[in-house]
Amino acid sequence: MSRVLLIEDHHTVREGLRIALTRQGHTVEAFETGEKALAHLSAAPADVVVLDLMLPGMDGFEVCRRIRANQDLPIIMLTARDDDMDVVAGLEAGADDYVVKPVQARVLEARIRAVLRRSTTRAADPVALAEERHRELTIDRAALVVRKDGAPVGLAPTELRLLLELSATPGRVYSRQQLLEAVWEQGYLGDSRLVDACVQRLRAKIENDTTAPVYVQTVRGFGYRFGPL
Repeated sequence: MSRVLLIEDHHTVREGLRIALTRQGHTVEAFETGEKALAHLSAAPADVVVLDLMLPGMDGFEVCRRIRANQDLPIIMLTARDDDMDVVAGLEAGADDYVVKPVQARVLEARIRAVLRRSTTRAADPVALAEERHRELTIDRAALVVRKDGAPVGLAPTELRLLLELSATPGRVYSRQQLLEAVWEQGYLGDSRLVDACVQRLRAKIENDTTAPVYVQTVRGFGYRFGPL
């Protein structure tokens, strides 16, 4: 049973989703403002956050940034429209996925299960018996721990899974669609924004210079690969 923190200011939507997710076996704590939700989260743990972008007071983008600054919880954002600027801004703020309103409870529940699986399972590649070393980067697939220069790197679940997927076969070029299927699972309609935003966040944490990445390299016209070769 997962613990869901639901942040949605519209009462009817909030209650409808709370009831639907509870019926699916989740424990749901629902709040209408980011301030109340953050105060609750500081005292009580959650497994996943469902976050509306348009909130009174502190907006969803800022709530997302504050959660991401302190915790590696999976975050699914709710957006009123499939708008490039809203979606990209939300993903860059640290969200792992998004659902466009009006929200169908079964779709949201499926996304919740998907991000929870990503947060608790490894990439499908064989698990190495020892830590992998790639220059300053150390990857322990068994413990799901990444270190840079010996210091742990805090990665959100989707960022970690993306790194595990890419680093399993250094030098192999993955298309964005291949990464969507491997990391975000089947059923996504080729939304490359999920991949690109996650790559951007991952680079910010593991690269010395994000303008000249060593580990997560872009292959123009094709996708991404893991280096150094």
